Amino acid sequence: MTERVTRTSVAFAHPCTLDETNGIHPAGVYDIETIEETLDGLSVVAYQRISTTIMLQASSRQTRSRQQPTIDSEDLAAAIKRDAEACDERA
Repeated sequence: MTERVTRTSVAFAHPCTLDETNGIHPAGVYDIETIEETLDGLSVVAYQRISTTIMLQASSRQTRSRQQPTIDSEDLAAAIKRDAEACDERA
């Protein structure tokens, strides 16, 4: 099976939470990486999502480490929607 990796960024205007991560994350731009693999046996090329991860900065300024936890893509979409709705409420 062949894998493909897609890298994107998402900008949150407000602090956000994701079910798979601990705590509240500050507003900002986050890198997202999605890995998909091809589905064999089909007459057309199709992909199945294997994982989605988000790059998180360390919660402490003293620690320069990063975390890249696996997240649910639907949870990410819900967080993006909540952020957009919060922006609409302020407009």
